[in-house]
Amino acid sequence: MMSTPSAGNTLKICDKTILPGKRVTIDLPISPLYTRTPMSIPVHVINGKKAGPVLLVCAAVHGDEINGVETIRRLLKMRGVNHLRGTLIAVPVVNIFGFIYHSRYLPDRRDLNHTFPGSKTGSMAARISHIFVSEILNQCTHGIDFHTGGMHRTYLPQLHANLRHKETLQLARAFGVPVLLDVRDQDNSLRDIANKNKIPFLVFEGGEALRLDELSIRAGLKGILNVMRELGMLKKSSPSFNSRAEPFIARSSVWVRTNHSGLFLSPTALGHRVLKNQVLASIADPINGTESIVYAPTKGIIIGCNHLPLVNEGEALFQIAKFEKSKKVLAQVKEFHTTHLEDETPTEWDV
Repeated sequence: MMSTPSAGNTLKICDKTILPGKRVTIDLPISPLYTRTPMSIPVHVINGKKAGPVLLVCAAVHGDEINGVETIRRLLKMRGVNHLRGTLIAVPVVNIFGFIYHSRYLPDRRDLNHTFPGSKTGSMAARISHIFVSEILNQCTHGIDFHTGGMHRTYLPQLHANLRHKETLQLARAFGVPVLLDVRDQDNSLRDIANKNKIPFLVFEGGEALRLDELSIRAGLKGILNVMRELGMLKKSSPSFNSRAEPFIARSSVWVRTNHSGLFLSPTALGHRVLKNQVLASIADPINGTESIVYAPTKGIIIGCNHLPLVNEGEALFQIAKFEKSKKVLAQVKEFHTTHLEDETPTEWDV
């Protein structure tokens, strides 16, 4: 994808110089607690002896989205990453405050992913965003950001990206999940700033907040390795990485909301294919026993699902991605589940 000279990359983070062939962990200082306890964001840098792309992988921008934390932990344990071409910058927990308190947000109740690129003199969120962009993102050539669904809401493993960008599309296809969403940039998100800086950037969504989902973790780990191979950071030596099925691109999706409050009763699950006007669920009144029916407004694949059995009027229940060939998508989703949950664990792969 990109040509690389033989001399290695040299990086500088927090006034620390990382030479080619070095592996270091740097604490990126942020606002201390009011108890004067220092706080920092741990940053792992694996700098190859030969120059190449500088790939950022990060997670927990929302502090309660922890699947990516475990994905990056497994990545850093793999022997092969010590022999890469280029540089891997891994940040398992960006929102360290939210991670500690099991919260999506920072102590000032701001969503960190709505505050990039931040500023030196703004809110706590703005200051964290500023130091992360200036010290980390601005040194990167490519990026992958790991997210999950929200509280009581789970996502089928999927990628969100600007697929109109040629190199981003190439990396998204290489990642190896069956569903890609071509999405508009969310203002002031990390992806938005990366794209404005001409950095091809993927956002992985999979699983649920505050829950470890093995399918999403394995898919995320394999996806990182696939991208690294595509970028020439790792050798394309394993047949499993060279024979990926072509993913399907959804140009739009819709959230189905309930018009009534009550008990959410549904036989429809994540990954199911649905047809327009198909019954998705019923909302039962727990007092008088009446029920209202929820219908699918379009055909497609369920890529997001609410797991909370008690819902209020207007609450999102299902996210349906629209595909021209939803039958083929369904078959590939089933194969994806089988491959990732029954094959050998990714930590055993020789990369």
